[in-house]
Amino acid sequence: MNPQVAEAIEQHRRAGREFEAGGVRSFVRDEGEGEPVVLMHGVPVSSFLYRKVVPALADRGLRGLAFDLPGMGLSERPEEFDYSWSGLGRWTGDAVDALGIERCHLVLHDVGGPIGLEWALRNPGRLRSLTVLDTLLAVDGFRRFWAIALAAPPLIGRAWVVGTRPPLARWLFYWTGIGDRSATPAAEVDAHFTLLRGGDGGRAYQRIVRGFERTAEKERFYLEGLRKAGWPARILWGDRDPALGEDQRRPIEEALGIEATILPAKHFLQEDQAPAVTEAIADLART
Repeated sequence: MNPQVAEAIEQHRRAGREFEAGGVRSFVRDEGEGEPVVLMHGVPVSSFLYRKVVPALADRGLRGLAFDLPGMGLSERPEEFDYSWSGLGRWTGDAVDALGIERCHLVLHDVGGPIGLEWALRNPGRLRSLTVLDTLLAVDGFRRFWAIALAAPPLIGRAWVVGTRPPLARWLFYWTGIGDRSATPAAEVDAHFTLLRGGDGGRAYQRIVRGFERTAEKERFYLEGLRKAGWPARILWGDRDPALGEDQRRPIEEALGIEATILPAKHFLQEDQAPAVTEAIADLART
């Protein structure tokens, strides 16, 4: 492993700790005091995506928490586990309980949106506010972004996940995810893919991709649930996101009854728009 990549991952590891929830060992970045902010990641990333946001929230008097979903980042990757949105949502509830969180501000990104809502909509009284970042909730028949879809087939997917390494992986991450490349050094981009493959070569990640529940029933659950929940909410969206665009943003705006704040960004706002993301979360928490 490149020494700079190894150091980026080790710094991340030292900044957090292990914990156990639902029989699965995982990892959490947990910094600060005050009201908890739970930050949900999607794929193909992990809690590493929030390494800039968590300490910034702590500086604003909040407790920032970003944990790895099973199968991603520094978490365990059990063979016998339900990697669907429903299964990961149940585990999210276990993680929130294990971390001693009674009520929280919730931040959703990518498939962390449906996963987080699996828990939140069944426990609406435990949310103080909701911040949505480039996620997918209009899921009926959703077409996965091609780079994610290629990971799904058992054989072709194995070759894609194992074989996608720098410089191709790095170019793909910058192209899809980061508008201002100067915000994220190449070693940190490469660290995302090292954490993706982990100890199982990315097999659990493939199971997550195959477990997308793209049904009309799930779409109704998410969008109608948002309409009824009445949480204070905010939406931030990258103006150049090639994976999730207006067709996903508009239904969320309609469900929440608010317009999104559009940022000069791509899919991973947490990388090059971390100050704006942090301030939006903190401002909503204050109000």
